[in-house]
Amino acid sequence: MHGPALSGWLLVALCASSGAYCLLRMRACAGEERRAARAEAVMGFGMAAMALPAAVLSPPPWSWAVYAALFGAVAARDLFAAGRDAHRLHHAVGSLAMVYMAFAMAPAVTGAQGVHAAHGAGGPAAAGGIPLLTGGLLLYYTVYVLRSGARLVPAVPHARVAGPAAGGGPGPGWATRPELTRVCRLSMGLAMLAMLCTL
Repeated sequence: MHGPALSGWLLVALCASSGAYCLLRMRACAGEERRAARAEAVMGFGMAAMALPAAVLSPPPWSWAVYAALFGAVAARDLFAAGRDAHRLHHAVGSLAMVYMAFAMAPAVTGAQGVHAAHGAGGPAAAGGIPLLTGGLLLYYTVYVLRSGARLVPAVPHARVAGPAAGGGPGPGWATRPELTRVCRLSMGLAMLAMLCTL
């Protein structure tokens, strides 16, 4: 995950800004939408931390275990509740992808130098990961990104309606605009694609 400095910083900026937007959305929403915003904020900040360039911050050897435990717990919770909300299944796939990438970072899996050194040397072939699983996740996120992008194109022009935030939360009204939520999800899908490509 810790690739060249420029692409790493771009991923950090994209994921951190998506996470920050999700925090604002969480304040402005209630119920299931608030829970989804919270899950997406955790995902955004987790991806930002994982994408930090190794030259700036070389993670401790145990960091992969923290990522795996955190996102494993999130995935289990989402899988348990996936029958009530189909979007939670997508969150579970994202969390399981984070667990997979965390294990690819593990020194026992990738060797003493780990994924970070492999990417610093510019060699994706040296990185960890199971090609079939990586390919399946790449296919899933490619379809997800294409579908999310298509949903951003309006079928018919519509007038913008100004009003209070849905859910009556204290956050700004723009934080609950559906198109911004779609852009946030699209951005995180693109970031996930970029991170999976480094395996």
